[in-house]
Amino acid sequence: MNAPAATAPLLQLQNVESAYGPIKAIRGVSLAVHAGEIATVLGSNGAGKTTILKTISGIIDPLKGSVHFKGENITANDPTAIVRRGLMHVPEGREVFALLSVRDNLMMGAYTRGDRDAVARDLEQVHAYFPILKERGHQDAGLLSGGQQQMLAISRALMAAPELILLDEPSLGLSPRLTKEIFEIVVRINRERGTTMLLVEQNANMALNAADFGYVLENGRIVMEGACEVLREKEDIKEFYLGMKGDGVRGERRWKKKKNWR
Repeated sequence: MNAPAATAPLLQLQNVESAYGPIKAIRGVSLAVHAGEIATVLGSNGAGKTTILKTISGIIDPLKGSVHFKGENITANDPTAIVRRGLMHVPEGREVFALLSVRDNLMMGAYTRGDRDAVARDLEQVHAYFPILKERGHQDAGLLSGGQQQMLAISRALMAAPELILLDEPSLGLSPRLTKEIFEIVVRINRERGTTMLLVEQNANMALNAADFGYVLENGRIVMEGACEVLREKEDIKEFYLGMKGDGVRGERRWKKKKNWR
């Protein structure tokens, strides 16, 4: 009797290379995100994490490789078409419409939808996740604090009723308290709505505790992958990302020696 076939990933990158002019930012990146999970890409600043998300969402066209979403090849598709397929990108730095009201920002997220009743229900749910957005609904988004703008950016993505959300550095510039609050809501959205997430984050501790599966990126290449509960116990992860020294043999576990990582 044959074993049942594995469920196809919701999102899959195969040998993707992207560049800014002559400089390659990611090199042969392959990863998969399955429906209903939170996946994370960890890496230092400049490792290529943001480039991965921009390539998926169509902002950057890859030089090589392919991006598949829901079994369809979306490589280098127009970003608007990718949004209509159910994939939303929350960029680094939040990028809210500063001169529009909070409510208008939220409704911009639903501009591709025609199901008014469902949009109204989603707006209520967003307000339940982030009550401050209802309280500040008529205020210009540019007047919100950094943490509130991050809440707005995530909520605007939710208003599109996506199947997958790309989150780029949601903790950037936030206090530890607000970072914890944002991550708790991200996990809650995933568990309650079933929304799949691909999270790019420098705060490895928060990301590994929130996510199910993780990838480690260095110099544009995936150098390690695995279930987050396993990654958290890796000595290299503890030392270089979580600030925890291992057994003291630092010279034998330098960052450049990756032969035992896979």
